Amino acid sequence: MFDPSPSIPDLWHYLKAAADAGKTVVMYGMGNGADKVLDVCTSYGIPVSDCFASDGFVRGHLFHGKRVLTFSETCEKYGADNLIVLLSFGSSRPEVLDTIRAVASRCELYIPDLPVSGPDLFTAGFAAANRDRIDAARALFADDASRAVFDGLIRAKLSGRMDELEAIACDRAETWRILPAGTFRSAMDLGAYTGDSLRELLAYAPALTTALCMEPDARSFRKLDAYCQALTGADTPLRAVAVNKGAWSENTVLTFHGSGNRNASLVNGMQSKQKLTETPVAAPDSEWTSAFPDMPVDFIKYDVEGAEREALLGSRTLIVRDSPALLVSVYHAPADLWELPLLVHEMNPAYRLYLRRMRGVPAWDIELYAVK
Repeated sequence: MFDPSPSIPDLWHYLKAAADAGKTVVMYGMGNGADKVLDVCTSYGIPVSDCFASDGFVRGHLFHGKRVLTFSETCEKYGADNLIVLLSFGSSRPEVLDTIRAVASRCELYIPDLPVSGPDLFTAGFAAANRDRIDAARALFADDASRAVFDGLIRAKLSGRMDELEAIACDRAETWRILPAGTFRSAMDLGAYTGDSLRELLAYAPALTTALCMEPDARSFRKLDAYCQALTGADTPLRAVAVNKGAWSENTVLTFHGSGNRNASLVNGMQSKQKLTETPVAAPDSEWTSAFPDMPVDFIKYDVEGAEREALLGSRTLIVRDSPALLVSVYHAPADLWELPLLVHEMNPAYRLYLRRMRGVPAWDIELYAVK
């Protein structure tokens, strides 16, 4: 198994050494995630012999011109003891996680850490180059659990080990044990998708009367807007406003990857160049004060697919003035894990900072909570 020693400092170097020693590297899963894994393996000179899917899901698919195998076929072809499996998709579904664990019980399985946004890989060299920033961010966390999550994530990102990820996972209820949702009267939802996160918030924030939701993707926005109008028109005191813009550091227009799903995001070097559209973006400060000039905001959620830093900068006035509780996704780019806590602390040093990771693979759904 993986040995984080100076001679094998991270997963990619381990895979290269193992392949050179005769191990067979295969991918579990196909599609965009597998393309990214294959690209990195190619850049490191790591040969990938095949791609497989779970036994019940193989339907004669081809991946890069080769037939996708079942796991059983893969074990028969190469021998389970000789396999190294690279997980190439994400899931939080319990039955899927059980299937992944079953694969891991028979052969070496690793979960490569690939950026959702940006070109940086979380390698040993990348971690070493950022050691001072990593240490500074770690010192900001308010409890031992947050530091344990932070440390576990560093290990998991370097090693690719599933047990490291599972040891630091929690359920969604943990979010609402940290955030004082019962006190929220007003909220901003940045990256609101179709309204799912607002629905969840309403279950924990019965006093909520005002919500502003920003979503740049046109198809998702139509559903979000309909949901907000239904909420506002219902027999409740809630006023929900939907804004068809992305959250950014200023008001402008940017190129947007409009895939119509949770991965819809600003174009970067790791993404397809298809389905591009020019999309307005705005500073949350200006959108909030335009809609609710004299109202403080109690809570802001940031899940904006790699634009979290810019969205935080565009919220500086509200963060300094109102000290709203914050939920910030910190997994889209590798350095988000430390750069975003450092930024939030610089903007408002009065915050207590917490870090949690939701259950699932790979190392997604990592959230920073800021509470005054």
